[in-house]
Amino acid sequence: MEIYALILAGGSGERFWPLSRRALPKQLLRLVSSCSLLEATIARLNGVIPLARILVLTNVDQEKGVREVLKNFPECNVVAEPSKRDTAAAVALGAAWVAARNHTAAMVVLPADHVIKDTAAFQKIIHDAVDAAKEKSALITIGIRPTSAHPGFGYIEIGEPVSGKPGLHRVLRFREKPNVDLAESFIRKGNFRWNAGMFVWTVPTILTEFNRHAPEFGRFISMMTAPGAFEKNWGEKFSKLPRTSFDYAVMEHADRVLVLEAEFDWDDVGGWQTVARYFPKDNRGNTANCELTVLEASDNIVFDDTGKNIALLGVNNLIVVRTRDAILVCHRHHAEKIKNLVAKLPEELQ
Repeated sequence: MEIYALILAGGSGERFWPLSRRALPKQLLRLVSSCSLLEATIARLNGVIPLARILVLTNVDQEKGVREVLKNFPECNVVAEPSKRDTAAAVALGAAWVAARNHTAAMVVLPADHVIKDTAAFQKIIHDAVDAAKEKSALITIGIRPTSAHPGFGYIEIGEPVSGKPGLHRVLRFREKPNVDLAESFIRKGNFRWNAGMFVWTVPTILTEFNRHAPEFGRFISMMTAPGAFEKNWGEKFSKLPRTSFDYAVMEHADRVLVLEAEFDWDDVGGWQTVARYFPKDNRGNTANCELTVLEASDNIVFDDTGKNIALLGVNNLIVVRTRDAILVCHRHHAEKIKNLVAKLPEELQ
């Protein structure tokens, strides 16, 4: 069975300000290696899905940055949404693009901004998920075993195992981002997994589920599979689709939803505090990607994009980020408010 991929490469550039900007979101940054998160996402598919069968979906603000990062990627396989319509429309667009090429193919949906180091284990899960999607005619979501009661992630409550497929379970329900207490109760129960936003299905299955639960999107897919229709007017039709999430439109209502537990490492790198895990740490708990001079300072996170030394004296629990045109200094316990700060900045720095 041919496998295609839709990589979702939109999103805002707020949590990693000042390194990230509206036109330079997280997935285009080189945070944990010498390549961007988007490049790493595509590289993980090498040997499983050829570049010609990968669609990268971004938006008009970030299209230029995406194309600059993906210099050796097929130009026509980068598509920019003319207007933001949320993930249901994005998935429908990807399904239409795949269906126009092979109406019986398997389809993988991946966010562009996650860190996964074990490529072999990742590729095995993709193959297993494709097999399960084909055999069970189901929507497969990839679940991550929680390592903490993280309130910033969505959760999947898993049910009985599916016979013949190790790690495959029925989905009882999806849970939105919980508060800390509720997240801790999920961990204690033991049958919850993090929702990583990775999905696998066949084109016939996803079209059936769209037609059943969100027919506007099903009609869009059917219209776009006519010869030449996608290239001619996908943007006009896309902009008229309802603005809603894929989870709400389809996943929460579909009868045939299964979760396959991941056997690979996974990190959402949601902000400076999480990405700091990939920086060297000194004996006072300071982490940095650059040369650091420290006196009576501890538990600080430092990122420098200019190649210069940063010195810390008598400060604790700070996030310090320097770029060529801006500096951020904030308490690490206020990191979640960086996006609120960005809204107050001059337009040219957002």
